[in-house]
Amino acid sequence: MTEIGSQTKVDDVRNPVATGHPPQLAVIVPSFNERGNIELLYEKLAIALNETAWEMIVVDDNSPDGTATVVNEMSRVYANVRCIRRFGRRGLSSACVEGMASTSAPYVAVIDADLQHDEAILPQMLEKTLAGADLVVGTRFAGEGSAATGLSATRLSGSRLATKMAAMIAGQPISDPMSGFFLVRRDIFENVAPKLANDGFKILIDLIVTSARNGKPLQIAEVPYTFRPRHAGESKMNPLIVIQYLGLWASKLSGGILPPSFLLFGLVGVTGVVVHMATLGAVTAGLGGNGALSSETIFVVAQIAATMVAMTWNFFLNNNLTYSDRKLRGRKLVVGLLGFYAICALGGIANISVASGIYELRHQTFIAGLAGAVMSSVFNYAVTRAFTWK
Repeated sequence: MTEIGSQTKVDDVRNPVATGHPPQLAVIVPSFNERGNIELLYEKLAIALNETAWEMIVVDDNSPDGTATVVNEMSRVYANVRCIRRFGRRGLSSACVEGMASTSAPYVAVIDADLQHDEAILPQMLEKTLAGADLVVGTRFAGEGSAATGLSATRLSGSRLATKMAAMIAGQPISDPMSGFFLVRRDIFENVAPKLANDGFKILIDLIVTSARNGKPLQIAEVPYTFRPRHAGESKMNPLIVIQYLGLWASKLSGGILPPSFLLFGLVGVTGVVVHMATLGAVTAGLGGNGALSSETIFVVAQIAATMVAMTWNFFLNNNLTYSDRKLRGRKLVVGLLGFYAICALGGIANISVASGIYELRHQTFIAGLAGAVMSSVFNYAVTRAFTWK
């Protein structure tokens, strides 16, 4: 036995990787603030996989709690532990993609670090791939599988709804397309890796749908398990993740025409339109008592003010929501905002020109302002992807 931190661990010699055998299975563990779980997860994996040649690759999004430090300490003791520490980017799907792309093992599994997934079924999952399955899913909703002990009633209802939505785009029967616990042949992953969404939350449904639309539907098998309560730390589920999933769902439903971030950016744009129209109305009303200004002049001034306020609003909201995985901070935030203003000036000019032209024809503030705001929103999306948060 070997002592690491506060945990007593199984000896490294039990794993064939330690004696020079290449890994047959790579277990990818995306992590963020999982310091209290990662050592125990390794111990459980070592017991479950027994004599299988396997490695654990932890992809850590620079956790403030020092998860990467713990993994690096473990790697000095265990030959089959590695850590990929990411700076300046976050996201579950992209972490899984990077982890799977970093191994030479012919089979890769994805498992959460919070110990809610039952690692004991990994040998069964590997057996099914060795028998011919392309992908094996650990399922909570078939056979003896259950999620009742690991999810609250509210989250269980939400998970079932998300599962039904995922089934609409999966294109083939699967009981738990929202599972974060699966095992896949590495060559299957590599065939579609360039087309997988980096800003998604659930990579499994992305993998299934993208493979099918790539002309190679997967042979899928399932192994039921009981979803356990989280061991330590806090759940990463939040409203942003729900919206990110809806974005991925909308993208796949559209056949990949719309990027997954489109829905989130669109929602930000809707709030920007509201802010724009509110500012337009307030400035127009404020200048309306000035008899020296014509109605056309008042509108142009109000439209400029509304455009600037809406651009600022969209920038900060997108920085915290749409592009949270590449969020700008400090000096980069200021430079990004100024650059956003400069690049979007073209969109602002088009906004004002279109809105002013419509106003001169119709003299309807709302319709003219809305047309200009919509044009700015579309332009800003393209600019965001290409320049501001590249």
